[in-house]
Amino acid sequence: MTRKFRADLIAGLKKASLGLLCAVLVGTGVPDRAAAQNLFAPVAYVNDNVVTGFELNQRIQLMTVLGATPTRQAALDALIEERLKKEMADRFGLSLTDEQVAAGIQEFAGRGGLKPEQFLSLMAREGVSAQTVRDFVATGLLWREIARGLFANKAQISDLEVDRAMQNNGPSGGLRVLLSELFLPARTPEERAKSEALAKQIAARPSISAFAAAASEYSVAPSREKAGRMDWVAIGDLPPALRNTVAGLKPGEITAPLSTQNAIGLFQLRSVAETTRPTPKADAITYAAYYIAGGRSEAALKRAAEVKASVDSCDDLYGIAKGEPEEVLQIDTLPAGDIPTDVAVELAKLDPGEVSTALTRANGETLVFLMMCGRTYENTGNVDREQIRNQLQSQRIGALADSYLAELKADATIVIP
Repeated sequence: MTRKFRADLIAGLKKASLGLLCAVLVGTGVPDRAAAQNLFAPVAYVNDNVVTGFELNQRIQLMTVLGATPTRQAALDALIEERLKKEMADRFGLSLTDEQVAAGIQEFAGRGGLKPEQFLSLMAREGVSAQTVRDFVATGLLWREIARGLFANKAQISDLEVDRAMQNNGPSGGLRVLLSELFLPARTPEERAKSEALAKQIAARPSISAFAAAASEYSVAPSREKAGRMDWVAIGDLPPALRNTVAGLKPGEITAPLSTQNAIGLFQLRSVAETTRPTPKADAITYAAYYIAGGRSEAALKRAAEVKASVDSCDDLYGIAKGEPEEVLQIDTLPAGDIPTDVAVELAKLDPGEVSTALTRANGETLVFLMMCGRTYENTGNVDREQIRNQLQSQRIGALADSYLAELKADATIVIP
């Protein structure tokens, strides 16, 4: 698969949300019984269900094909959550016909400009079985129906909220917001569960002073030194998952938790201001990530400072990374909704040519030198009120469903052997 083809596929497919066994057999010969048993051995128990090693390997491969750089833990967390979603579907007596699943695959594939058979063939070539794809799509469809059934009545959007969203899209002006952020660590299931419980406690005390104190004490983001306070940012530059949620907040209110690769984020709206400058939604963002070994060590931060002093644009980073492994530098142009949440939040704070060193990868062992290259904005000349209302409602239903899933996960019996 060429890099361009994969990038085009990722850009389409990510809007949906949204094998490997054969490789093992071909690569090592037919495994003995012990190896086969180990492949299908449980890697997690979720209430009365199990997740097998084969499923975990398949999920890692699926996430990779869709453009993520998944850790084992991120893939396992996704499978655990899907077990809980399927459990709820069984509890409500929901199921899908083969035709409904096929239609779901067709919709998913179509977002990448592919026919279902082309999509499944591509997945097979990348080591992902058709059954893995069907299970993934079916669970998403079931959870969408559960979310609508549980929360549609609680996610009504007022005319004022539609007016605010339309103002944000309108050509005559826009909004900017003053936020505070707080990120709690979630690198292991135990750490995530602890942080989810702490996030509930913080959200239960939605005063600006209490949030600032919590950010100073608990946040793992560099902004903890400023009590989590962010500078003014155009609401259209926020990542989509955060943008629509913030648009419905009043000053002092806190968002539902947002999950990132290794953390859980909370955001509090401190103030809203009108601007005369239009703030349409960012349609696509070009950014660079240069990876520096050493995490937030003195040596790595010194190296980041040296790089920052010697570059003016993203293209300059090619010279910095010359002679290093290709994966050390990534420059991507992606739809705003396809960018990882923690990266998108940092990019929202930056103008073209500006840099952030707030993020790490590989459990803190790698520092991310993140540079904003540029944004493109969608055409917002024709805005339909009902379309805006539906978008806001879908976003609110999604936030309520995420909180509900977090509660299910906190109450579940999850055992990692």
